[in-house]
Amino acid sequence: MSRRLTSAVLAAVAALAPAAPATAAEVAGIFGRGHFGFIVSGGTGYAFDQSYFVLGVGATYYVVDGLNVGLSVESWSGSDPHINKVTPSLQYVFYQVPTIKPYVGVFYRRTYVSGLPDIDSVGGRAGAYVRAGRNAYIGAGVVYESYRDCNNSVYRSCSNTYPEISFTFAF
Repeated sequence: MSRRLTSAVLAAVAALAPAAPATAAEVAGIFGRGHFGFIVSGGTGYAFDQSYFVLGVGATYYVVDGLNVGLSVESWSGSDPHINKVTPSLQYVFYQVPTIKPYVGVFYRRTYVSGLPDIDSVGGRAGAYVRAGRNAYIGAGVVYESYRDCNNSVYRSCSNTYPEISFTFAF
């Protein structure tokens, strides 16, 4: 009988004992150091009084928990002039926050416009990610972009603020 009682007491103590704390890698999840992310974007854009079909791809790499460096490219087609964009970026995801993961980031962008001078821009973004699957998140936020050496006679506005929606897959 004492063996049964001892086993029952040990089982009760084990059940009530606090679980081992999560490691930093477990808390960071897909936003943890060493993880890669892939970004696919698509939709419509508007420039030069024209509507465009926009397709983009990108990749990110987390150099430390929460902090990634990225590179993305976009192609704007269906109207004239054709536009291509190349964007290196730096972004921090507040992975410690449960459920919704806020993010902030900065970027530099080089825009190639057929028949017009190329233009550089810098900007920032802020938003949040929500889990959509084991290794997938949906993001929504806002972007501010400021064009460098902007000529208002060619480019109507020298800054722009716009919403962004993203789907991120990581491994």
